[in-house]
Amino acid sequence: MPRKPKTASPGRSRQPAWTVKNPSSSDPAITADKVARHLCVLRTEAGLTQRELADLVGTTASVICRLEDVGYEKHSLAMLRRIAAALGRRVEVRFVSLSDSSTRS
Repeated sequence: MPRKPKTASPGRSRQPAWTVKNPSSSDPAITADKVARHLCVLRTEAGLTQRELADLVGTTASVICRLEDVGYEKHSLAMLRRIAAALGRRVEVRFVSLSDSSTRS
C-alpha cells in the first residue's frame, strides 16, 4: 500500500529558509551542495568521524552521513546550529543584495 505524503503543519514551511531559490540561480541544490561539503570539511578538520560528531550532537551517524550528502537538500537550521555548537562554531545566515555580484559563502 503506497504511503500518503506527509504535509506540513498549518503556518509552518517544510523547506529550510536557506534553500529559497536565488533568482540568478534556478537550482537551490547549489547551496545545499556547499552546505554538505562545508559540514564534511569542518568535521574532518575537527578530527571527528561521523559517529563521533553524531554522539556530540545527539543523533546518529546515518543522519550526519545524510547531511554531508551533496544531494541532500533538507538541512534544518536547528540541526546546523547543533552541529556548529558541537564544533565550537556558530551558524550565520546572510541576506545579500541581488545586485551584489561578488560570490559569498
